[in-house]
Amino acid sequence: MINNQSDSSREWASQAYALLKQKQELKKQEDQVKIEELKAEELKAEELKAEELKAEELKVKQLKVEINKEAFPNLKDDSDVKLGEFDDDFTWSAMVLAAQGKKVNEISIDEIDWLSKLRRGLEETRKGFVSELLDKLGDDPLTPESLDDLETLLIRADVGINSTDKVINLLRKKLNEEVVGGEEGIKFLKDELREIIDKPIKNSGTNILVPQKDKLNVWLIVGVNGVGKTTTLGKLAYLSSRSNYKTLIAAADTFRAAAVEQLQVWGDRSKVDVISNQSKNADPAAVVFDAINAAIKRKSDLLLVDTAGRLQNKNNLMDELSKIKKIIDKKVPDAIIESLLVLDASQGQNGLKQAKSFAKSANLSGAIITKLDGSSRGGVSLAVSAEVNLPIRFIGAGEGIKDLRPFNSFEFVEALLADR
Repeated sequence: MINNQSDSSREWASQAYALLKQKQELKKQEDQVKIEELKAEELKAEELKAEELKAEELKVKQLKVEINKEAFPNLKDDSDVKLGEFDDDFTWSAMVLAAQGKKVNEISIDEIDWLSKLRRGLEETRKGFVSELLDKLGDDPLTPESLDDLETLLIRADVGINSTDKVINLLRKKLNEEVVGGEEGIKFLKDELREIIDKPIKNSGTNILVPQKDKLNVWLIVGVNGVGKTTTLGKLAYLSSRSNYKTLIAAADTFRAAAVEQLQVWGDRSKVDVISNQSKNADPAAVVFDAINAAIKRKSDLLLVDTAGRLQNKNNLMDELSKIKKIIDKKVPDAIIESLLVLDASQGQNGLKQAKSFAKSANLSGAIITKLDGSSRGGVSLAVSAEVNLPIRFIGAGEGIKDLRPFNSFEFVEALLADR
């Protein structure tokens, strides 16, 4: 397993750490040189004649932009992330990247930071699941009794009945054919859990959801109030913007008090414009209409739409979504529309019920799992995949603006089943 590090594995991680440390130091030196050059240019501008000053100021401003581009080529990845200690978190994260084919000189501090957060975020789920699982399995061969214990642990982690039944039945079949040791059993478990999560993703034909170029992509962000829908949209805007997609936000959740103001704050943080209507109980479809016009005019790649978060069993919510889709179809018939459901992992089976209800009426194309950090119910991601056949597109494991990432089943399962 990835967590049982061999000497060679730790040496590999050590080399990766040293390289990143060296890159960070070189970057500091390069930044300092650029800053000195900028200061020299600014000083030169100050010494110019008064009649030339205005033109020179414009030149200096442009120079600043160019210097920033040159000095911070990895700004979108490592701008404010610092290299931590060479510890178990770093080693585990590095080996997860290595297992996916990354070379030692290809990993970034940003990737290490995210994986460490994901591992820590799933700690509560792991405490009630992996710790007991490893205690029960150890190095001994699996037995029918240990499978019964595993079944209980999977259900307790909100993996879901269907997913649990599938995994346990496959393990029982394997156990009837051969002796299965504890380590082999966990490897088998990882493979099966990944297959469950990957199935709806593969069926969708899109491994990673990104805006398609040369067309307007409209992502409708849906979900009940309280799951972090608006916050998630703000983080998506940041992720899209720093990935160089021209992004716009439509504040169409006009029924919730302060929703527009909250979204404006996230828009400011992610440097993405927000199209809104400050009128009380403004028509959400009208907001989307204005946002589409703005997106077409600005040649935007992605329009993120914050929709109303009323309870999913109320017809008016689904009517609003239907009206919004009609506006999109009429204004931009060739637009790529995605309906992404935001689910709070800490709600466990309630989140699963929400997914089932929305899937019936909102024509969902994916799910975003939030609040994985601190929840003991991270296994609900598997239930959503198996029982709703909904591809997970993004996951959140933290409150920061950078703590939302595209979903990766390998990394998720490794973090879920990481050794102590």
